[in-house]
Amino acid sequence: MSKQTKLIIIGVSIFLVLVLLIDSIFVVSEMNQVIITQFGEPKGDTIKNPGLHIKLPFIQKTNYFEKRWLEWDGDANQIPTKDKKYIWVDTYARWRISDPLVFFQRVRDERGAQSRLDDIIDGETRNAVANYDLIEIVRSSNREFEITEVMVTLDDEQPVQEIFTGREKIAGIILEKSSAITSEFGVELKDVRIKRVNYVNEVQAKVFDRMIAERQRIAAKYRSEGDGKSAEILGQKERELKKIQSEAYRTAQEIKGKADGEATRIYAEAYNLDQEFYQFMRTLETYRTTLDSQTWLLLSTDNEFLKYLKSTARR
Repeated sequence: MSKQTKLIIIGVSIFLVLVLLIDSIFVVSEMNQVIITQFGEPKGDTIKNPGLHIKLPFIQKTNYFEKRWLEWDGDANQIPTKDKKYIWVDTYARWRISDPLVFFQRVRDERGAQSRLDDIIDGETRNAVANYDLIEIVRSSNREFEITEVMVTLDDEQPVQEIFTGREKIAGIILEKSSAITSEFGVELKDVRIKRVNYVNEVQAKVFDRMIAERQRIAAKYRSEGDGKSAEILGQKERELKKIQSEAYRTAQEIKGKADGEATRIYAEAYNLDQEFYQFMRTLETYRTTLDSQTWLLLSTDNEFLKYLKSTARR
């Protein structure tokens, strides 16, 4: 056997050994757990310890499963409540693989588990919601509402009633009943919550219409109160304005009367001091105010109005 042939055989042998080593060694991380299967059948216990592990090459296969909590988010379902209210209920949950061997044998992988959880949790949610009134699903306690005039109750004439179970306890009931079923295929449910509750479209439209009508009524009430207040303010303004004008007119008339009286007194005193002079000055004042270059008067020569003009003409 030539040296070259030996080198080829050694190289091929090393390659085969490396392939065997690579296929026989696998890594388990802190986040995973592994089931070894041989021809599709599980072999041995679940490997949960992180690190390097060995299996038979080519014959055995590693199946990895999550150790961490996983999320389940269901689709919203239309469900009737006990008091015949049709609502959409949307739920979510947290779960993990508690027994990988049972999990692998019953549902094979996470996709199969999600499908089973859809059936189980949705079914228990439907059963729970149908056994309670809408108020029980909406509220978690009997905390008093802050009642305002814009608040719309669940029923037009019916006040908010007291609850005995509440939303959190109903979610606990769903969790308890679902967990009893999921444990059969190696799944542990940690939490189930009602994420959202809403009316179906037909009822929702009616609720919105009622809310709009209620707010329109309140808006009309506020506008009416505003118009009344505006009329009251305008009326008060008019009354105060007339009062001020009346008082101002009365004060002006008083001042004018006092001034006229004072003027009359002064005139009387001046007349008593020199009646002829006073008459002369008053006549001149009359001439000044009644006669100008455009004025024509037809008077007899013995008219009293021309008394001082004639006396001036004689001089």
